[in-house]
Amino acid sequence: SELLRVPQVGRHDNFFDLGGQSLLAMGVMARLRNQFGVELPLRAFFERATIAALAVLIDSLGGVNGAAAAPNALVRAKRPDALPLSFAQQRLWFIDQLEPGSSLYNIPVGLTFSGALDVGALRASLDALMARHEALRTTFHAKDGKPIQVIHADFRVPFDMVDLTDVRDATSRQAEAQRLRTEEARRPFSLSEGPLMRALLLKLGAEEHQLMLNTHHIVSDGWSLGVLVREINAFYLAFHHGRTPALPALRVQYADFALWQRDWLQGQRLESQLSWWKDTLAGASGILELPTDKPRPTVLTSEGATMQVRIPLALSEQVEAFARRENVTPFMVWLAALQTLLHRYSGQDDVLVGSPVANRHHAETEGLIGFFVNTLVLRTRFDEVRTFRELLAQVRTTTLGAQDHQDVPFEKLVEELHPARDLSRTPFFQVLFALQNAPLPALTLSGVTMRVLDTDSASTRFDLELSLFRNPGGFEGVLLYRTALFESATVARMIRHLEVLLGALVSKPGAPLAHLPLMGEAERKQLLVEWNATGGEYPRDASIQDLFMAQAALRPDAVALEFGDTRLTYAELDARTNQGAHLLRKHGVGPDVLVAVCLERSIELVVSLLAILKAGGAYLPLDAAYPAQRLAAMLEDAPPKLLLTTRAIRAALPVDDALPSLFVEELGLEDQPTSPVEAGTHPRHLAYVDFTSGSTGRPKGVAVEHRGVLRLLHHAPYAT
Repeated sequence: SELLRVPQVGRHDNFFDLGGQSLLAMGVMARLRNQFGVELPLRAFFERATIAALAVLIDSLGGVNGAAAAPNALVRAKRPDALPLSFAQQRLWFIDQLEPGSSLYNIPVGLTFSGALDVGALRASLDALMARHEALRTTFHAKDGKPIQVIHADFRVPFDMVDLTDVRDATSRQAEAQRLRTEEARRPFSLSEGPLMRALLLKLGAEEHQLMLNTHHIVSDGWSLGVLVREINAFYLAFHHGRTPALPALRVQYADFALWQRDWLQGQRLESQLSWWKDTLAGASGILELPTDKPRPTVLTSEGATMQVRIPLALSEQVEAFARRENVTPFMVWLAALQTLLHRYSGQDDVLVGSPVANRHHAETEGLIGFFVNTLVLRTRFDEVRTFRELLAQVRTTTLGAQDHQDVPFEKLVEELHPARDLSRTPFFQVLFALQNAPLPALTLSGVTMRVLDTDSASTRFDLELSLFRNPGGFEGVLLYRTALFESATVARMIRHLEVLLGALVSKPGAPLAHLPLMGEAERKQLLVEWNATGGEYPRDASIQDLFMAQAALRPDAVALEFGDTRLTYAELDARTNQGAHLLRKHGVGPDVLVAVCLERSIELVVSLLAILKAGGAYLPLDAAYPAQRLAAMLEDAPPKLLLTTRAIRAALPVDDALPSLFVEELGLEDQPTSPVEAGTHPRHLAYVDFTSGSTGRPKGVAVEHRGVLRLLHHAPYAT
């Protein structure tokens, strides 16, 4: 318990009941490595769940008494003339060279203060923070074609203050504050000029302020935000009360870590780590084909939006209880559930998801502001599992292996493994998942209360990015999505599906994955019942031409037909088709008499079809592009009494000379009356005959009656 820094803990208490789980494990691992020189893998905490069993393992490794200092210790290093970047910094620097002026890697944090804020103390606190952390005083340049970092001795935080108290009402003030915060969040940094942290203070009232702190990712990360808030708190209290701040000195700075990383991660050590990743990711395509609302752009865009995720307390507690029973962490349960959702959405059996890790193995790095975070690629193969319990076992093995080999920076992984590059996708994965163990600490300034503001910078690096915290009310967070791909309604449905699936997975871990539901009862009812309630009345005693003529009477001057430069109104089309019907009746067309029509797309084609119906007949459409054998078979199975075509097309058709033919260019319709024809058509009379594709054998003719067409059209306007 002394080693774990957990009071009143017995030797046989289960480690997973202590809280914190993997975060606590990582802290113990760091202390063992740094203070006692004992290397303990994360998987040891899962294989030996009690403190007593863990102690036996530590003893077997040589114990902690008298152990030498850990090898490869992180210490303050002598600074070379050209100070290198860490691997992660180098990647962001290269991205900035390709896309200068991008705000994609900004890390904005909004805070609101209620109470009598000491603006002078706040400003002095930010300057003290920058003086304490070299990373915030660093700029980035090229020397001999290679990036280097330059640490400045005297940088102050750019601090702007905007007074909004003159804005007429509270609603307008909040809207203007939101606009200014969003504008600041999107404002790019210059890596070569700096500073790479800015502050914007908005005054909304005498005791109401909002602070927007914006840093570039190249000098900060999520863990750094907790350091930032804690130290602003300490500095502010000291300056507000006129005291000298008394924070413990930092033993190392971020530049020391960059030098250590470059020296440590090379040779056999690097090859051993890389070998594991090469085996783990062998054969993975790294492409997730999710169904999207919009076509994927050829080049990635960063426009995004966020949607809140809130999991009820009861389900959150079920997830945690299930994790304890299965000897896994809630992160592993969540990851398995998310990958199952992606598997179900995409239909792919090989799913890769990215996940950030703090990457602060050394105790000296815990209090530093800097870009330490690394990204792990977590792969799950669904063709190897049947149930969620089997899947979870695979996820646990994969996650622990990735943690054991997390020293390889993601940037190095991309460089060494050469994934297929696609400008429309990020390499290896397009979905990121983070379960934050350490939310921002509370800021308790003297006489001031603080809360974190939602800040939507509208930028995303991935198709989907799910970030969750465990709060007293349950798991909650945001799902950030790429708006070039997804609509908000789709993302909301995705969140609902994930919640339903999560509940089913933890309650029925032994059930086949394919049988577990995604939809809740309300959505299931909507899909199966409400959207299938398609019954409706339609004109049962009419024909197709009856409904057309009704529309012609209602809208005689509206355009009914357009082709090229030719337009016909309803009245004109009605008159011309009446003339065609009179002509066809003279050639014996009446109820159930079949007329073959072979014409190119044209005004004449539509006039011919409607004239046949008005004459009481039915049509057989023929496509001149079809093979002669298919056309001959159609004419044999559904022999027409007449053929409507052109002389040019007729010459190429496999028809007998005995079949009477009318050529549309020679009809002379102007000599026919424009009055309606008494066709004598009833709903059960034939309207047309169409043929199947013949993909399963010989094409078959399908006879369609008037009432079948009207039933299909009853939801649409008759003009359709």
